[in-house]
Amino acid sequence: MAVRPAAPWVRTRLRAAPLQALSLAVLVLVTAFLAGALPRAVEGAEAEGLRHALAEAGPADGAIEVLADTPAPHHPVPVREKAARPAALREVGARIDALLPAPLTATEERGSRGVQLSEPLPSEEPGLPRPDGLPPRFLVAAQDGLTEHARLVAGAWPRGEGVRSADRSAEAVVTRATAKAMRLKPGSVVHLPAVQGPDRAVKITGVVEPLAPETTYWSHTEVLRTPGLLAAPSNSPFNTSYYWQAALLLAPEAGPFLYGLDPLPQAYWRISPDTSGLTARDVPALQAGLASLEGGPLQSRLRSEVAAGAAVSTGLDGAVDAFAGLSRAVSSVTAVALVGAGTVAGVVLLMAQALTATRRRPELTLLRARGASVAGLAGRLLAETAVVVLPAAAAGQALAWLLLPEARAWPSLAASAAVAALACLALPVRAALAHRTPRVHEARGDLVLARPSRRRTVAELCLLVLAAGAVLALRGGTDVGGPLVAAAPVLVAVIAALVLVRLYPLPLRLALRPLARTRGALGFLAVARTGRGSAAQVLPLLAVLTALTTAAFGGAVLAGIDDARDRAALLATGADARVERSRAPLPDGLADRVAAVDGVERTTAVHLDYSLALPDGTTVALAVVEPDGYARLTRETGLGAFDAKVLRETPPGPAATKDSGPVLSAVASPRTAELLGEERHRWGGPLGSFTLQVSEVRDTTPALPDQEFLVIDGAELPKALPTLVLATGSGLDTAALKKATEAGGSHTELTLRSTERAAFTDSPLQSGAERLYLGAVAAGVAFAALAVLLALLQSASERTALLARLRTMGLSARQGRRLLVLEALPQAVLAAAGCVLVGRATVALMADGVSLELLALPPGFDSVTAGLRADAWSLLLPAAGSVLLTVAVAAAQAWWTARRTAATELRAGDGR
Repeated sequence: MAVRPAAPWVRTRLRAAPLQALSLAVLVLVTAFLAGALPRAVEGAEAEGLRHALAEAGPADGAIEVLADTPAPHHPVPVREKAARPAALREVGARIDALLPAPLTATEERGSRGVQLSEPLPSEEPGLPRPDGLPPRFLVAAQDGLTEHARLVAGAWPRGEGVRSADRSAEAVVTRATAKAMRLKPGSVVHLPAVQGPDRAVKITGVVEPLAPETTYWSHTEVLRTPGLLAAPSNSPFNTSYYWQAALLLAPEAGPFLYGLDPLPQAYWRISPDTSGLTARDVPALQAGLASLEGGPLQSRLRSEVAAGAAVSTGLDGAVDAFAGLSRAVSSVTAVALVGAGTVAGVVLLMAQALTATRRRPELTLLRARGASVAGLAGRLLAETAVVVLPAAAAGQALAWLLLPEARAWPSLAASAAVAALACLALPVRAALAHRTPRVHEARGDLVLARPSRRRTVAELCLLVLAAGAVLALRGGTDVGGPLVAAAPVLVAVIAALVLVRLYPLPLRLALRPLARTRGALGFLAVARTGRGSAAQVLPLLAVLTALTTAAFGGAVLAGIDDARDRAALLATGADARVERSRAPLPDGLADRVAAVDGVERTTAVHLDYSLALPDGTTVALAVVEPDGYARLTRETGLGAFDAKVLRETPPGPAATKDSGPVLSAVASPRTAELLGEERHRWGGPLGSFTLQVSEVRDTTPALPDQEFLVIDGAELPKALPTLVLATGSGLDTAALKKATEAGGSHTELTLRSTERAAFTDSPLQSGAERLYLGAVAAGVAFAALAVLLALLQSASERTALLARLRTMGLSARQGRRLLVLEALPQAVLAAAGCVLVGRATVALMADGVSLELLALPPGFDSVTAGLRADAWSLLLPAAGSVLLTVAVAAAQAWWTARRTAATELRAGDGR
């Protein structure tokens, strides 16, 4: 019969070292919480980013529109009229909703359906506004659910019962904005041209206010809610005419009336999907479903089962594709932080268990000497560790689940389980490997005397090949965002740590010789003590290098994004402020008023002509400038800098004549220069006749930073009056600039570089990724600091005993502090220097393989590239912090030791 032990092993060990058990539990709880929370935070940020992207698409692009022609005129009248009534539209709408691809579901209260004219019709009704003499146009629609989506503010609702296609008149309402702009009120009548016969009359019976104006019901076709001024086709930007376009809203039952205005009015169903439950996991299904609906099997079913000839259009596919690309770009960057933080956390767990193994080495050696088996020893250590680790890991996972409930369970559980497994197995495995053979005496493991084994050399070479492969894959553009690439900065840090540890003994040996000849003992003692350190100190160095390299990579990402956004904002304005009038020259004195605004240092006036005809029939924008001021502006902004004499010098060749006009040198964009070649070209127009020849080619220019251009000197073109003022300076008074712009009259616009820069705001996915990256870096740096503390704690008792012995030999407290600080400095400086070098090297190696355009800018900024840029602060500050932390801990230990008596530290039989 087995005898139950009087004192069970696990309970005895926990009672013998409760503080160590509690420390391990706290460390595992925090690590498991972070491991469980980070995957959940990633999924939460992606889900929020997807919903934001679909919401930002707007009521028009964010809806699915199905258009179908109503029955043609050869069909019987009852059939045509029935198809335009609400009941038929609802029946077809229900069948369309049933065909929506999963996971999309329609929201009835936000969508719309109805019948409308295929094109707005002009009205010659007297009293309607005509800004440039052009008659306004009206879109007439019979939209279902009008009374549920609007509030009557004047008059009465229109009547629709019994309305037929042959009726000569119908009733309608208009929105408050339409009534104000079009000068309509209850009782007004609008006549519109009929398909046949005299004009049809639409009587306004009321004015309504939309209840939810931003929904698809009102804003998919914005003219239903708010009238707008539209530009009529014109060949000149300075001779553009405008006309009003508005909407008349019939009663839903009055749809048949539209047949009298349009032989084929359009039936439409605008579906606003419910995006509240979508997550990033739904993106593939969304892409496949929308593609099928727009031009695949679902569209075929729609045409065969619902409405023949139905056409589907939506901007959701573009929004989903843009989100998918952004998500891939964000994931490739955040993966670096997650892998880095995970590596540092794993190193800290290994170091904590290594510290426990070192502390318990005499105990385990004694047990092996008394006959304990390796398996039995490892099993006991596993049991006592699991009792502490498993509840702590479960608590960390539960806390992550509580704080971030909306995410899948298995990634979070897998991460926390990995933390628990590492914490449970680290101590038993280390003890089993260290005590395979019973030993009585342990040899010194001096760092200077250590000789790397063949196994270690092979392992280091394998890591070197792996890191090189990851960096080559990234630079070559293959496997972008893959796990190997995400681990590239970590692998580079691993190799650097191993190389630095290998090279570390060399400077120690070189430093010992001159220090041995000096009078003071502190320097020699410090270097000698550092050389006697354990060769296993590669772990804290690896933790520090990995954390700080990841931080440096994050700083390079943020710096690259800022640079790209600054460049894009500059290309949008050409200077710090841009005042431009589109339809006429600027008033006299406006440039002087802009120059007088506080903060404006210099202004440059430019005449722009956007319609200069080229020999191939295309047009190019012409900038007529004052050479000195404009050349200075190009140098200040860095946008196609050139010397003023380039424009002043007359190109070689025949002199100017009366027919040729002045002969001018021009700076041209590449495509325009290629088209014009080296020949002279003559133009005539509102500016007079002139001849130009391309002298210089530049990619961009401040006046026209985003299009093809020609820049010439305006000294001999007196009719080229300024249409644009570019201002540079710092601390611009925006209110005064806006006031000066208003003085320029209508069609004068102010564009500020600061406003354009502020417009590049992060989406929830980008801002969430940034917070996640910063959180992961902060966690990594905190774990690295803990690794430094653990490394110092591992030899704390030995250093304390050393100071006590030296104090008995006359060492002062001040000298003791200096000794410990000098002893800690070599590794701290090594880690700091390695951090700066490895961080800079990592950014340089990965710069060509990491593209940040999707992170930095919205689609459409093809002229701006965004890449990594090494940031000095993110390189130097963490490195300096690691040195200061090491010095502070060493000084604190020396101060604490000086407060205690030597007898407390030196006891008979102490093996330290």
